[in-house]
Amino acid sequence: MKPVLLLLAAGLATAQVAYQDLVKAAPENWLTYNGPYHAQRHSLLKQIERSNVRRLAPRWIFHVPGANRLESVPLVSGGVMYVSQRNEVYALDGRTGRLIWSYQRRPARQKGPNRGVALLGNNVYFGTPDAYLVALDARTGNLVWEAKLAEAEDGYWCPVAPLAVKDKIIVGIAPGDHGLNGFLDAYDAEKGRRLWRWNAIPGPGEPGHGTWAGDSWKTGGGDTWLTGSFDPALNLVYWGIGNPAPDFDGDVRKGDNLYTESMVALDPDTGRLKWHFQFTPHDLFDWDAVEIPVLVDAPYQGVARKLLLQANRNGFYYVLDRAEGQYLRGTPFVKLLNWASGLDSKGRPILVPGVEPSLHGTKVCPATAGATNWMSPAYNPDTGYFYVVAQEGCGIATKSRDTFRPGGFPYVGTGYIESPEEPWQMHVRALELTTGKLAWDYKQIGSRGYGAGLLSTAGGVLFAGDDQGFLTALDAATGAPLWHFNTGQQITASPMTYSFKGKQYVALTAGSNVVAFGLPD
Repeated sequence: MKPVLLLLAAGLATAQVAYQDLVKAAPENWLTYNGPYHAQRHSLLKQIERSNVRRLAPRWIFHVPGANRLESVPLVSGGVMYVSQRNEVYALDGRTGRLIWSYQRRPARQKGPNRGVALLGNNVYFGTPDAYLVALDARTGNLVWEAKLAEAEDGYWCPVAPLAVKDKIIVGIAPGDHGLNGFLDAYDAEKGRRLWRWNAIPGPGEPGHGTWAGDSWKTGGGDTWLTGSFDPALNLVYWGIGNPAPDFDGDVRKGDNLYTESMVALDPDTGRLKWHFQFTPHDLFDWDAVEIPVLVDAPYQGVARKLLLQANRNGFYYVLDRAEGQYLRGTPFVKLLNWASGLDSKGRPILVPGVEPSLHGTKVCPATAGATNWMSPAYNPDTGYFYVVAQEGCGIATKSRDTFRPGGFPYVGTGYIESPEEPWQMHVRALELTTGKLAWDYKQIGSRGYGAGLLSTAGGVLFAGDDQGFLTALDAATGAPLWHFNTGQQITASPMTYSFKGKQYVALTAGSNVVAFGLPD
């Protein structure tokens, strides 16, 4: 059987994915977690468009054995799809869903999700639940190398879809909620040798160390569990950093707690920090700032700027200058927001007194689940809209004293429950790029759980999944629903699109399946 599968793979694609392929981002492929390096999740493919999207139908379904809540985004190169779950990678024929090869890694530690792979050269790369970075031969699925990122016995795991940049593979780590300090690593793509590490929590003598009281930095958190973006022209990698630990008890870690809840810009050649911007200093609500940084070149107040956009879990939509990290604008994108009255001229929150975790519980909006979360946003240059999955809701946050315990135990200082008066409700919202003004709002009926992201296309269609299992096509200009399909399983990942031999597909993982849609022949 194996020679037949390898022959099929050879018939589809044998060419390498070169760095320039990642820079050029040909629309027929989907080569990184966020699509092109700028992470706009906007495809130039337009065979599927407003007038015909109602004819969209499933073309194939591949069941991933043992899966139940897939979070990975499939990648496609030359008609071959690569999709992952914990400790496993599958190569599929993008036209039929037929299996080409599969790789199962042991030991099969099942802690933490897996959000996808990276492609570079002839290799496919993925992180594991026992905190390894693994390289496979993309043509055969054979192991090329593996590198230990951190000690699994300490509680670390790697859910991150790596990012291939030049001749390096950049990858983050989890979980900061256990008091484990985060970092970003860069590895030689061919040899698996670590080239640099940037620590999210600065140690003694490093810039930012003074933002931590006493020894609290040693268990500061700041994980890096979602994939960043890259600007080849500026030669900067952008990555969002997670929350400080313990999450809800800030008394034991007084200070701003850098570089938690920050966007950082790093030189990919050296790992050197170029700039940072902190969204929520001294966070008390577990509002990880890992949300996808979207890069757009556009005029801002009449001046051409290189912008970085992020809809943050804290409820504000931010516009930054990505060359220098300058704060330009911040606007609420949810209605339920009670912890800050606004942002000052430097983007620092203006706090509302008394809205913080307490012994008896305090209502905080948005909830700890966030005004958004890992569900990927999108940007359409034709409409000029930034699209985000927004979550309206509040939580009751409580606080108590916690003790750090090595070995991967939670270190949170209590937690929160959903507010019964403001139950969560998911929306898809279109925001004007530079002002954050709401252009349209689509309520995802019955959807109250986060996880499903967005895909924009040149056909004027925005695709959105939800926790009810529906993939919906919306008019990108108006938000009007055009089509939907019930996959039958919860969607906790983002859709993507690709084409092969003149046919466009839209695909995503849903529950335990990979589902690919296309127009009738």
